[in-house]
Amino acid sequence: MFEALKEAKKAYERLEVPVGCVIVKDNKVIARAHNMRESRQSSLAHAEIIAIEKACKKLGTWRLENCEIYVTLEPCLMCSGAIINSRMKRLVYGALEPKFGAHQSLTNVFEINFNHKTEVLPNVLAKESNELLKSFFKKIRDEKN
Repeated sequence: MFEALKEAKKAYERLEVPVGCVIVKDNKVIARAHNMRESRQSSLAHAEIIAIEKACKKLGTWRLENCEIYVTLEPCLMCSGAIINSRMKRLVYGALEPKFGAHQSLTNVFEINFNHKTEVLPNVLAKESNELLKSFFKKIRDEKN
């Protein structure tokens, strides 16, 4: 999760919402990413989606069955669907996302009876993730004023 926080800090420095993500297989990071929605001007450029694409390319398969994904913020519906469809073994995330969260905040797509179940471990380093997000949005507000 510390590696995901490093990615979130990269997003912060690039004036992107500070969300970071890493994908791990056999205790090794195989993909890392951070939000790039602003720089790419794409609603699909979430940290999780970018990391999943990188992991699939690295492994040469869309099935990430023995992989774990670590993300600093509760995934949205799109990212949660991608995690499930990628057959991820486990999701670990930090802060809750009250506006879009698809595990605890608004819904729980991980409880739906899909043919694949992803284990979920929430609230890991949530304090650190929350502090980074709060600092980012305060900075944005201050710059507007």
